[in-house]
Amino acid sequence: MLRRVKDFENYILRARDGDIGKAKEFLFDDHEWTVRYLVVDTGSWLSSRNVLISPHALNPAIDSDDVIPIDLTKQQIEASPTLESDEPVSRQFEQQYHMFYGWPYYGGGPYLWGGSSYLWAGGISSGSAGQSLAADTVPTDEILCREATWDPNLRSTKEVSGYHAQALDGEIGHVEDFIIDEDNWSIRYLIVDTKNWLPGKHVLISPRWIEKCVWDERKVFVSLSRESILQSPEYSPETLNLGYEEKLHEHYNSHGYWENRPGRPEPFAKSAEPVKAAK
Repeated sequence: MLRRVKDFENYILRARDGDIGKAKEFLFDDHEWTVRYLVVDTGSWLSSRNVLISPHALNPAIDSDDVIPIDLTKQQIEASPTLESDEPVSRQFEQQYHMFYGWPYYGGGPYLWGGSSYLWAGGISSGSAGQSLAADTVPTDEILCREATWDPNLRSTKEVSGYHAQALDGEIGHVEDFIIDEDNWSIRYLIVDTKNWLPGKHVLISPRWIEKCVWDERKVFVSLSRESILQSPEYSPETLNLGYEEKLHEHYNSHGYWENRPGRPEPFAKSAEPVKAAK
């Protein structure tokens, strides 16, 4: 299911034994454009630290109750590795985090979630947090060093919202939001508001159509012309369905990600030519 990031802000995050807060933002890696963590606003509970929840622990949202169930207890979350509010997320922290919960490391294989295109389905038991991982799931120093060849920083959806979007021949607007695929927590689209150029129009840009991101300049460079974006199907939350996506990809002469679902060749291998992320 596709959801806007802003949609998550209204949902309560519910652990096995009680509510822990609301979604504050998502952290995604700028190599694969896949959400790695949800940052929780816990209110007064654990307010001195950032609480990160991996999609490994997220169950499907209960829309009727505005709740996202989390397959963890509050005690597990409180005992997890501490990340102070003003610290960036380092690879060393991620290593400790994944080892604590017993989850495979997403950098340990060729697909979006390491050895698979989808989240590990094993889950964890109420008593397993803190136990050792199997040797083949531990993010080794070799993996960490190899990943240092590309920008290892995690980016915040909250931070990138507002960045300028630049076409091949000029600016087209700014990033307003993101659309996430709950099947594998990849970012399917950036929602771009073009009101300063195309009054009132919102368009969707797939990360596959992004040439590079220059974070220091707060700019996302799109490998499309302004005219092609002008002629693209207008986006609204009500129009987002498979028919709209097919029309959008046909407009840009681009294959749809849905064309390779289970039963066909592996759909979500890591990109051989990742989006460039310039500092």
